[in-house]
Amino acid sequence: SPMERKTMPDDIQVKELVEVIARALAEYPDAIEVKEVCGQQISVIELRAAKEDLGKIIGKEGRNAHALRTIVNAAATKLRKRAVLEILE
Repeated sequence: SPMERKTMPDDIQVKELVEVIARALAEYPDAIEVKEVCGQQISVIELRAAKEDLGKIIGKEGRNAHALRTIVNAAATKLRKRAVLEILE
């Protein structure tokens, strides 16, 4: 029914999604910074975190980074656009 409350609004941006997840993984969530650089064909999501958190966000063997990229791709596809995630040192 339309009255049902959604946990995620339909218009959530890929950028916000990355921010929410990265903050959940981080020891220093306030240091998380996400910027979206929009090109014509593709947008680049730049993620910055505290040095101490980079390992957590990238994860063992890059598992978390891979999962984040999968989510970015899925969310961008739904919005009919292309996006890539860059995790910046």
